Amino acid sequence: MTHRYHLLSAALLTLLLAACGKSAGVGGASADASQSTAAENALAVQGLNLGKRQDFEDAQRGLVAKATGKIVAADGTVLNDLDAYGFLSAAAPDTVNPSLWRHAQLNATAGLYKVVDGVYQLRGFDIANITLIEGKTGWIVVDALTSRESAAAAMAFAAQHLGKKPVSAIVLTHAHADHFGGALGVISQQEAAQRKVPIVAPAGFMEEATSENVLVGTGMGRRSAYQFGRDLPRSARGNVDTGLGKDVVYGAVGILTPTWLIYQATQAMQLDGVDFVFHNVPNAECPAELTFSVPDKKLYDGAENLSHTMHNLLPIRGAKVRDALRWANYMEQALEQTRQVEVLIGSHHWPLWGNARIQEFITKHRDVYKYTHDQTVRLINAGYTPNEIADKVQLPASLSDYFSARGYYGDLRHNVKAVYQFYMGFYDGNPAHLNPLAPADVGKRYLELLGGADKAVAAAQGAYDKGDYRWAAELLNHVVMGDPSSKSAKALLAQTYEQMAYAAEASTWRNAYLTGAQELRNGPPARGVSKALVIDLLLQTPTERFLEAMAASLDGPAAAGKDLKINLVLTDQKESFQLWLENAVLHFKPGQAQDAHATLVLTKPIFVKMIAGTAGVKDTLLSDDLQVKGSKVDLVRFFGLLDKANGLFPIVTR
Repeated sequence: MTHRYHLLSAALLTLLLAACGKSAGVGGASADASQSTAAENALAVQGLNLGKRQDFEDAQRGLVAKATGKIVAADGTVLNDLDAYGFLSAAAPDTVNPSLWRHAQLNATAGLYKVVDGVYQLRGFDIANITLIEGKTGWIVVDALTSRESAAAAMAFAAQHLGKKPVSAIVLTHAHADHFGGALGVISQQEAAQRKVPIVAPAGFMEEATSENVLVGTGMGRRSAYQFGRDLPRSARGNVDTGLGKDVVYGAVGILTPTWLIYQATQAMQLDGVDFVFHNVPNAECPAELTFSVPDKKLYDGAENLSHTMHNLLPIRGAKVRDALRWANYMEQALEQTRQVEVLIGSHHWPLWGNARIQEFITKHRDVYKYTHDQTVRLINAGYTPNEIADKVQLPASLSDYFSARGYYGDLRHNVKAVYQFYMGFYDGNPAHLNPLAPADVGKRYLELLGGADKAVAAAQGAYDKGDYRWAAELLNHVVMGDPSSKSAKALLAQTYEQMAYAAEASTWRNAYLTGAQELRNGPPARGVSKALVIDLLLQTPTERFLEAMAASLDGPAAAGKDLKINLVLTDQKESFQLWLENAVLHFKPGQAQDAHATLVLTKPIFVKMIAGTAGVKDTLLSDDLQVKGSKVDLVRFFGLLDKANGLFPIVTR
């Protein structure tokens, strides 16, 4: 079997932007910030105390040792350059929103920090944090970063400065890859099993960790390149931050299966002599998430429900819409849970000290999500559409002036639309939008109406010169979609996106605009997704998730009228499934069919390698662990009906 088909989700590759290689081609240089952009940036921060130093003091408090240098893969590939953002030491340039620049500076330190006696954080090795809590016999490790390489580097750095100690327990706060993907860099699966190391996670963790977005992984992985700015230069005209931290480390991703799950709303547990109180908080920031307190240390970990940024209710990479009202309610609960707390930590960013400041922090976050929810719902009921509501809703000064709740990762306009979608769906009620034309068709019709691409570009240039970038982008997008040969439209749209990026406070919007500009000049990425990085994770993924992904990759038109039935037997898992086509739909269920056209017998590791596209002839046809019974021709026909999407589709062009 040499057929390769793309089934892997960037469930994880949402964060694993190894997914997207460098764009091909040669493009124009980026532009300076225009006078309009510089003026917009100056206006955007009026009334904000950019010189306030408390956050900077908190971000540096307890520094044990600063980390420098590079984290590299086994083949020498640089996965994270800890010194890449040194340019942030300068004053904010016109090409970056000053508020975002301030936030980027706060995130621009990597090292080991003491939070309180017996509690340390490793920050800047990846987009997230590792927290170390000293137990009686070793370290209780909270979260594990994205990759084996970054987690191993962080743990080695801790051992260098704190002395080597065994891992006595692991707490995985939620089911996003940047918090569990490096687990095998913290401890090996064999050692964890042999020493019976407790691994604590929220209920539903494995289901979400191995299946979230699996069905749309290719599309989500492609779009996540825009959100995180993976291919942008680290510079004042490129990637300055991700909002949650500096960089995702796109190395080898694995997972450890939890031994303890938190089901109850509040659940006490002792780990290595340390008393914890866990709180199960699903379906807000993550479908499976927990927070916890360590009463003896008066410490609370808000996981990713509490960060030094407004979070997103719908990531621009795509995801299921998050529940703003539930999130706000969890914040109300957190206020009660932290009445006696003096230190607050999270899965990202720096801690807070002092109960009054912690209560204020949680209150502001509660009210940002509640205000966003309530005002959007109010305007829905008044008949406004998503774009109209996004233009209308503004936070009151008591919330917008609070740096730690500003939109560096999430964005208010985007969150408003997410609330609308949560309740009303994508349709805004206008019948003209029930069955709209595709973007390329719309573009062609507009160009016919406007008298051709040149006239449309001229009109867009006029808007650009006035600093009316939203309208310029609207016009130019129609030109690029309707007349892909228009180089002048692509060039001006790239410049327009850059100006919009330079003024964006949300790092995710900045990265999206700049990546769009890059691709207008250079084209889509030249390489697709490398799934070899997630083999360790895939081995822990239930077989049913793969079969669901296979069904969703079936080419329906090509499968119409086909009648094929295949048995799949995984010998090492003692699992068998029958897969069959009916009405151009791929179905599956446990067991084997007596009338199957073919039976594929193999081990799960080979099956995973086939799915990941990394299996060679030796792994398949020449392997003693793979057999084909029945018609090999029908088996090839069956797998030939599965789409082989490579994740290289265009986004800003057609």
